[in-house]
Amino acid sequence: MTRAVFLDALGTLLELEPPWVPLRSKVPADVTEEALVSAVRNEMDYYREHAHEGRDVESLADLRERCAALISRQLEFPVTAQELLDSVRFDPYPDAVPALAELRDRGLSLVVVSNWDCSLETVLDGCGLNRFLDGVVTSAGAGSRKPDPGIFRAALELAGCRADEALHVGDTPGEDADGARAAGIRALIVARDGGGDGDRAEGGARSADGVNRIASLGQIVQHL
Repeated sequence: MTRAVFLDALGTLLELEPPWVPLRSKVPADVTEEALVSAVRNEMDYYREHAHEGRDVESLADLRERCAALISRQLEFPVTAQELLDSVRFDPYPDAVPALAELRDRGLSLVVVSNWDCSLETVLDGCGLNRFLDGVVTSAGAGSRKPDPGIFRAALELAGCRADEALHVGDTPGEDADGARAAGIRALIVARDGGGDGDRAEGGARSADGVNRIASLGQIVQHL
């Protein structure tokens, strides 16, 4: 019996608005759209690799300064850490609140498990999702980042359940599915773009890698 559902944040519960859109007004007109998008994508890649280093206010501030310095070097124009932070805006996917509410009504423990810095709870609160959650486990707090199973073990401890009583839902097979299964936890991949087979059947379908795909978070209940 499933007692807890773990959920990834970005790409699963949260959607990132393109940061280069608000940054456009902060950089000179002679910076091409291609150059701006490239610089932002490189900064995003850097952040993903180093998010676990933002463990507290001080280390997070340092990480943000490094990200701003990286994008400034590529654009050859100074972008401050605050300007970069202001350009990062998240929205919950339309299916997030209804799915979390239904899982909550079923009495399941809900824990977000994400490669993220220590600010994730604040982000989730700003998106109106914290009220449905029993806890948040980040790579920064756990000292382990997906696909390492350590971050999932921290989530199991927080949820107070065994691995065979948990289900993890994410959008990245290499991090979410592989990491969860390494910890003995069943995995489910949400493929909203139809990249899997979840849009071809009411409850989703199993792909060649043995991981179930779903088209929306509303289908989680069919895999409990």
